[in-house]
Amino acid sequence: MHAPDDPYQYQEVLVSPMYLAGSNGTGEAGFAPVAQWPHQYLDEGPCQLLVTSPDQRIRIGWFGDDFELWKISAAEDAFSAPRWTATFNHVTPAEMVAGLTTALVQDYDEAIASDTPGRFLTGPTVPWRDTVRPLTDAGWALDGGAELGTVEIIAPDDQAGILIDRRGYGSDRTTVELWAGPPGWGTHAEATFTARAPSHLIAATAAVMAKSTPVVRERHQVDRRMQHLVTMAPVASATPIAEAQVPRAPTPLDVRRTAVTQAVHRAARAPRTAADLRVMAAQSRSTGAAQKRTGHPAPATSARLPASSPVPRRGR
Repeated sequence: MHAPDDPYQYQEVLVSPMYLAGSNGTGEAGFAPVAQWPHQYLDEGPCQLLVTSPDQRIRIGWFGDDFELWKISAAEDAFSAPRWTATFNHVTPAEMVAGLTTALVQDYDEAIASDTPGRFLTGPTVPWRDTVRPLTDAGWALDGGAELGTVEIIAPDDQAGILIDRRGYGSDRTTVELWAGPPGWGTHAEATFTARAPSHLIAATAAVMAKSTPVVRERHQVDRRMQHLVTMAPVASATPIAEAQVPRAPTPLDVRRTAVTQAVHRAARAPRTAADLRVMAAQSRSTGAAQKRTGHPAPATSARLPASSPVPRRGR
């Protein structure tokens, strides 16, 4: 058992499978593909950040204090009702959201280049196997016990799946749900798509789930009820490429944690014997004498502390 302020809890680890890693509380990974799109930071209301395509047909909302952390939609024009909507709850890894936002950027760029409406408005395709192909190619299997009118594909570890509901009518009904983890407020990830969501966009999101690449988390960000279901390995000195590509801006929490890390380093390097103290005193006297002779500060005698890597803030 570790205390909440134990530095061990803030150690960065590689977590796999990704779909059980949970959210790190920041939307940076999901927003990275749309970094060049217009951003609106909202002071009032549940939506804290809204990113839109330049023509405002695609909208990506971040609800940092809500159960549904992400709401993404597309419409025929800036003033039309959404043609389809995708929502991601507070447990869903932002890396999964990035699968969708990356595909949306590609669709949008192609639409502008070809002067067409865009694939992000095409709607679902038939058969449903196109939607789940990235999962079945990765060894996920059809659940023979799914309810009549539904199709469910389950991961080999039985801890994730995709449910396609072909029952009912109406463009706003939920027809596809990607899920991971056991039931529970902090353990069950959900990504849902309404009826007219294009199949290739759902498949792009599912494809991220199918990958075996681990993601970076701090230990405390992995719910303790999930830790027996995942593999956690300390991050090596070299940051994984996928993580390095995600831009991060320092936050007040980053600054505080950097200060704590530096304090730990200083404490570790503090003198522990009388001899150490005498050596430091002699160095200090030598430095002062050098400054008096030259009129300039003497060069530092010890290496600078390594800067701590930024730590993502929690949104909840």
